Amino acid sequence: MPVAVITGASQGLGLELARALARGGWQVVGDARDAQALAAAFADLPGNHSPVPGDVTDPEHRTQLAAAAAALGGANLLVNNASTLGASPLPAFADLDPATYLRILDTNVVAPLALVRELLPQLRANHGTVLDLSSDAAVEPYETWGGYGSSKAALDHASRILAAEEPLLNVYAVDPGDMRTAMHQDAFPGEDISDRPEPWAAVPSILRVLSSGLPSGRYRAAEVGASPAEVPA
Repeated sequence: MPVAVITGASQGLGLELARALARGGWQVVGDARDAQALAAAFADLPGNHSPVPGDVTDPEHRTQLAAAAAALGGANLLVNNASTLGASPLPAFADLDPATYLRILDTNVVAPLALVRELLPQLRANHGTVLDLSSDAAVEPYETWGGYGSSKAALDHASRILAAEEPLLNVYAVDPGDMRTAMHQDAFPGEDISDRPEPWAAVPSILRVLSSGLPSGRYRAAEVGASPAEVPA
């Protein structure tokens, strides 16, 4: 049974991907900072899984995630989904506190690459896949999105470099599009975001990226197609 490591797996897109992969026969190692929410989310997953609560910016926690994946047979897939806006409401880029910006970069760029480093022996052995969740803010200059957007742009480029250096792996940066998530609500405090699609709506396109043999690169989920895809085995 293949093994997926998913960060930020207690809610939103991370949880929906965990559910879809579990239904497809995958074993899932998932993390989140809220231990109770993670345990409750994983209690409903069919199959054998490993919830590992903690903060992805913590080196010891990343080691625990790698150990949990190894115990299940070794990671075939890493989904770097956990991320942070840094502040809500979003400030102008010039007004972004440097300490907050460092925290954004640590969570959205440094931690995903550090987790790749932890899991790289397993991923190489399994000719595995790294999936980095990106955003349109990585390529569009939206006002007040400077901290988050620049961190996702950095992650996009890090994905390209990793793909060039690790030809045995598939490395994807995928923009899932706007979603009705807690983080998106934090970006627009007090506003009605009910017109945004639920996170599960992006899952079929993401699974299609994983299953269709596309070359490593950056993809927009809406352009890949929304038809249901077989979960990769």
